[in-house]
Amino acid sequence: MLQNAHQISDISFVPYTVCDSEDYMNEQQRAHFTQILLKWRQALLQDISNTVGHLQQGPMNHADPLDRATQQEEMTLELRTRDRESKLIRKINQTLERIREDDYGFCDTCGIEIGIRRLEARPTANLCVDCKSIAEIKERTQR
Repeated sequence: MLQNAHQISDISFVPYTVCDSEDYMNEQQRAHFTQILLKWRQALLQDISNTVGHLQQGPMNHADPLDRATQQEEMTLELRTRDRESKLIRKINQTLERIREDDYGFCDTCGIEIGIRRLEARPTANLCVDCKSIAEIKERTQR
């Protein structure tokens, strides 16, 4: 059975409440994002483990060629999804390292704060909205 890839929206967390007097990316905020990233990574690892278990069961030998083709297509799609999730796990690990190094939450290009809400939507973000928009425009024009 084909499983859907985990999105950050699949991970439940309480949005961080920012106080006016607190510094950006303080210890509590870093702990909040560490917890989100660890939950997300665990969910992805569980999906990968389930896929490995499913593959170890071996393919069913369907007599009907259409059933075999359908099963093969489903497995190909599932493996492609798990490959993307493996890449995402690497990015999550890199982000956790950035948190440990106290280099999280700031744009790699311009250095401004990425923002709590953007990071909650995409915890692995390393560009602010403006720099990400510019990068996407450049990418589209270079195709």
